[in-house]
Amino acid sequence: MTAGVIVGIVMSTLTLATEGRRPQVRTRDGLGLVAWSLPGIAIGVLVLREVPAQPLSVLVALAVLAGLALRVRARHAATTHRPRTWHLPVAGATSGALSTSTSLSGPPLVFCLLPRVSAPAQMRDTLAAIFVAESLLALPALVLTGTFTEPPAVGLLLLAGLAGQLLGRRAFGWLQGERYERAVLAALAATALVALGSTVI
Repeated sequence: MTAGVIVGIVMSTLTLATEGRRPQVRTRDGLGLVAWSLPGIAIGVLVLREVPAQPLSVLVALAVLAGLALRVRARHAATTHRPRTWHLPVAGATSGALSTSTSLSGPPLVFCLLPRVSAPAQMRDTLAAIFVAESLLALPALVLTGTFTEPPAVGLLLLAGLAGQLLGRRAFGWLQGERYERAVLAALAATALVALGSTVI
């Protein structure tokens, strides 16, 4: 979990600060999601202390795959999902809990923001800003509760993340409209499958 927090801070900061442009953050939604993540962060730390990480990762991965199936089904049925008032607090609290318990905090945020954000750059920048804020809040919580552990090979993870980010910048201009949402959903599916695979390797 610690590795995910550290890598999340570095990669998201690079996204926001090193591309020579003004970030397009959806401020109101971002602040709301970060605020609602605070109780989730505390819950996630408690869960991390009491529940083994592998079963948690499996449950989260299965939930992500189920959410993806519903999203794809709605797309094929041409159903428009309007944002609901309760989506923001549920997504924020869930993301906060997952940030400290499994480091898989992204899926609830993506599912919440997809109906709200149409521009790919705004989606990416809003997610990056939330990841930085959540990670900075989660790190001291992990340290204070004794659940912070120095991650092995964190340097290699950072290098891999940096390489992925540089490649992602090149591909980003091509990912517009329907292509972008398909890419986002594919990335979520890959994340869930990797989490499932890591529990059996």
